[in-house]
Amino acid sequence: MIIYFIIILIVTVYFYGTRNHDYWSKRNIKYSPPVPIFGNYFKILFGLKSTTIISTEVYYKYPNEKVVGQYCGNTPELIIRDPEIVRDILNVDFAHFYNRGLSRDVKKEPLLKNIFNADGDIWKLLRQRLTPAFTTAKLKSMFPLIVKCAEKLHDVADEIVEKGGDCDVRDLMARFSIEFIGACGLGIEMDTITNENSVFRKMGKEIFNRSFRQIFLFELYNVLPETRNFYTICNKNVEKFFMNMITRVFEQRNFKPSGRNDFVDLILDLAAKGKITGNSIEHMNTDGTPKEVELEMDLTCMIAQVFVFFAAGFETTSSATSFLLHELAHNQELQKNIQQEIDEVLMKYDNRLCYEAVAEMTLLDLALKESLRMYSPTGFLTRVCANQYKISQLGVTIDSGVRIIIPLHALQNDEKHFDKPEQFRPERFANDQNMKSSYVYMPFGIGPRNCIGYRLGQMQSLAGVAALLQNFSVEPSEKTSRVLKMDPRLNLPTVKGGIPLKLLSRSKLP
Repeated sequence: MIIYFIIILIVTVYFYGTRNHDYWSKRNIKYSPPVPIFGNYFKILFGLKSTTIISTEVYYKYPNEKVVGQYCGNTPELIIRDPEIVRDILNVDFAHFYNRGLSRDVKKEPLLKNIFNADGDIWKLLRQRLTPAFTTAKLKSMFPLIVKCAEKLHDVADEIVEKGGDCDVRDLMARFSIEFIGACGLGIEMDTITNENSVFRKMGKEIFNRSFRQIFLFELYNVLPETRNFYTICNKNVEKFFMNMITRVFEQRNFKPSGRNDFVDLILDLAAKGKITGNSIEHMNTDGTPKEVELEMDLTCMIAQVFVFFAAGFETTSSATSFLLHELAHNQELQKNIQQEIDEVLMKYDNRLCYEAVAEMTLLDLALKESLRMYSPTGFLTRVCANQYKISQLGVTIDSGVRIIIPLHALQNDEKHFDKPEQFRPERFANDQNMKSSYVYMPFGIGPRNCIGYRLGQMQSLAGVAALLQNFSVEPSEKTSRVLKMDPRLNLPTVKGGIPLKLLSRSKLP
């Protein structure tokens, strides 16, 4: 009797775990063969490989396909290889693909009620109200804070040089980024540049350095949706710290704008205006017009926006700047040319770093773009089909709930789109006509759900590197590896062992 029960159980689990694995074969779409229950996510679930690596492998395994299917558990996923289909999904037919599919239960994980993780109407309402935080005027008003952070960066760099010059630029630029984000976002002197043991730097590491448990639960959430009610994924230490810290900042300002014109002031101003209202992206009236929806800007929602400003702001900038410095250390002639440009531009502004000066540093900007191509801040983009959609290039119809993966790392390093992609060549961006399609270069995304703070990130990155190269040069140290070894478990470009380089004072160079 027990044997029969076991056999029935195994057969039941098998059929339940493969119930949707014929989805792509029915549509004549080539797909990566799945395994029962896990689909194509076994290695991802157990932290052996990241989605970035898996999607890149699939991308190159099927070079003649416009799309390739796979499965997250039983959920069909479609990896997009064709730039025209990417364009339609991210931009032209955005009304079918407005969700990222990253939202979770915000009652259990309140910090995720932010513009990056939110979907549907919540995302739309937040986007329309947060956009004013990133105008040119706002960016200019923040720049003096960058200058103050740059001065601290110079002092720390001087100390590093006096001790021999060896340092982990990934950690150094993370400390610089956190300092700036703290100042322009929360009005807090986080003291991360001068104090490498700052609690804010520690919290920054905890946000992105995920444990095996977090990786497993994060992927289990997608692979087996039936288990979602039994656990939470968030780091409770991080959640408690930011909930308490941001609440204290609000209280210090009596929940009213202080006149600092920083991100916290913007959030407090939004809250003072009451509910956010707008047209729905999810629900329509019987006559086809969008329904009006509203969002209460309560304390949890306010805290979540400030949290993601901190998290996304420091991580993307610190990775972009440190990868750029790594490449410049191995391209000394280019580094000297960039330093010459920095010197010439700053002479026009009394050797003062300012918004207008950074905007004129063309070669530095090209180098940053090339660094972002080689080391995209995220390895892929995700979207979820909101309603039935026909891919015109294929004549194939997909259903709501199908997940879309756009493999950024693969697209941006494909020799079909970029000549000799393994080489660091900023000049490839000197002429926009050299780009076969803008939909193969998307370090900050494209379309209505592109990164809302990408201009701030670019400004901060350019200013940070300019501030460092104004007085210092970088070169490989004895610990430097030319090819960076990425952590295969993580989707963000995280380097094992950091990025060791050597700083040299330009005043002491021949």
